Amino acid sequence: MFGDLQKSRIIAYSAAFIGLISLGAWVSVPFFPVPLTLQTLFVLLAGAVMKRYAVIPVSLYVVLGALGLPVFHTGVAGFGVLLGPSGGYLTGFIFAALVVGLAYERESETIRITGLLAGTGIIYACGVAWLMYSLTTGLIPAVISGVLPFIPGDVMKVYAAYRIAQRLP
Repeated sequence: MFGDLQKSRIIAYSAAFIGLISLGAWVSVPFFPVPLTLQTLFVLLAGAVMKRYAVIPVSLYVVLGALGLPVFHTGVAGFGVLLGPSGGYLTGFIFAALVVGLAYERESETIRITGLLAGTGIIYACGVAWLMYSLTTGLIPAVISGVLPFIPGDVMKVYAAYRIAQRLP
């Protein structure tokens, strides 16, 4: 690792984004069945900054929370959180980070914006699928409770991630 700037950056950014995603989990507005948090902003931003390597901090974040570190919304932790209503969204973070990261490896602003929107869509898709399973509900109720209330906030998060990433080297 000594002298390898790329690996050093990956480690430093990974630590930073694990911390930011954890911090974003504490900014929580209670909703049912899942809370509104700033986690998705930092997941999207990780993809924009770290490219495909954003999978590393996001995966570690989910694993650390599952192992019992209080990093999920409002300090909850444990594998049981992944089995609860939020589990699909948390798992979707990993795939979203990869999609956003791959999009940000391109120079096209259109591809980057599409990647941010697709990443958000992946989080929704994983979340809704798991809501349907964990709450034994249908597609329409899962979308009504697990997507619609979050769209305005997530549009702002996508915009914020895009603008912040534009200003970073």
